Amino acid sequence: MFDTLSSKFAGAFSALRSRGKISAKDIDATTADIRQALLEADVALEVVESFTQKIHQKSLEVLPTLQSGTNQAQAIFDVVNRELTEILGGGARRVRLAKNPPTVIMLAGLQGAGKTTLAAKLAKFFKEQGDTPILIASDLQRPNAVNQLQVVGQAAGVPVFAPEPGNGIGNPVKVAQDGIAFAKSKLHNIVIVDTAGRLGVDEELMKEAIAIRDAVNPDEILFVVDAMIGQDAVRTAKAFQDGVGFDGVVLTKLDGDARGGAALSIAALTSRPIMFASTGEKLSDFEIFYPDRMASRILGMGDVATLAEQAKKAFDGDSAKKLEDKFIAGEDFTLDDFLEQIEAMSKMGSMGKLLGMLPGAGQMKKQIDNFDESEITRTKAIVQSMTPLERRDLKVLNGSRRARIALGAGRKVSDVNALVDKFTAAQKMMKQMRNGGMPAGMPPGMPGMPPAPKKAAPIQKKKSKSGNPAKRALENG
Repeated sequence: MFDTLSSKFAGAFSALRSRGKISAKDIDATTADIRQALLEADVALEVVESFTQKIHQKSLEVLPTLQSGTNQAQAIFDVVNRELTEILGGGARRVRLAKNPPTVIMLAGLQGAGKTTLAAKLAKFFKEQGDTPILIASDLQRPNAVNQLQVVGQAAGVPVFAPEPGNGIGNPVKVAQDGIAFAKSKLHNIVIVDTAGRLGVDEELMKEAIAIRDAVNPDEILFVVDAMIGQDAVRTAKAFQDGVGFDGVVLTKLDGDARGGAALSIAALTSRPIMFASTGEKLSDFEIFYPDRMASRILGMGDVATLAEQAKKAFDGDSAKKLEDKFIAGEDFTLDDFLEQIEAMSKMGSMGKLLGMLPGAGQMKKQIDNFDESEITRTKAIVQSMTPLERRDLKVLNGSRRARIALGAGRKVSDVNALVDKFTAAQKMMKQMRNGGMPAGMPPGMPGMPPAPKKAAPIQKKKSKSGNPAKRALENG
């Protein structure tokens, strides 16, 4: 979502770093570049003016303290990073849990924001924390809303309280009340109430949301907003804040190609934190919103903390320990190990998304955009077509074995050869690292990535031959 904004920020700081010693005029120019980038990202004018004024003032304040020879641009970068984190909400806030369970969470927002799917994502999130969530189908207006909640609830492995069929039938307030009573009787400690939305803010929508709020007295009201609707997201949030009130914001469709203005505006203008973000269509594409990490992504520093958390969840502790022990013991990394790592990485989600969390990912945007996710599946098929012996020892792979593997994987023999060559290069690199050496360059072994450009072979200069026949005979000998 923030690709364009991130590249604009990168351009502004690149110009600043090229100056060496920074003057007040340089800060003026950088501030103007940042202001233009924010306006183009559809950030609310009020937020843009406040943000740029603060970074301009604080950058000028820090300027006299900068000594010659230091990285002066980095000091200005740090000012921007702090202020960007601040307008995104400062620090992450978790859901307030009720002293006496269940904790009741009410979802509100417009139709089309993705509330129903978000309800299942939130329930799955709590279930993975060891809680016992239940979903309540109080959206009885939108066609098939109840059925959709039941489907996504089942996919998340979470029960759904849905006594009414919906489609305009039933009392949503009574369903919410009965659902909480049911949750208490079955000892569910988290209740998530899915409420109706409308295509726009109207009196009927507000009345129903207020009635449910007053009936269930929720511990948290989360406003669900589509991050792709830009300035309208802020206007809708303000309308809900004045009408129903809410405690936190959940941004959906954060993986879209919108310019990101909603994320940068909504927390500042409503004084309510962004608590969660939906980053894709899968139920697992859901995360706690960390303002400092989002600021880091926007400024091109990546998000290593989130990447590490996802890796910790995906990689089994025992298999990681086994791999570490093999490395220390000097044993070869086999294709069985490789297959295990690929399957664990697949659990972490899209490889393009994961690569985008690495520092400097903006400079690799073209390669990441061209990443072929299906190549990972094809690579797995080749490895899975091998026998256990072939995975352990690539030396046994003669021509007939390679032909059989290619046929089993539905690939060409050249694809099998390419994988073997890349994997052999990776094995050599690991041996080099284990022996304390630093590899000259990473082999192009990542499936799906475009191949590294080939270096031109050095031109061999022809030695001049001696004119002495005896000496020339020795040179040729």
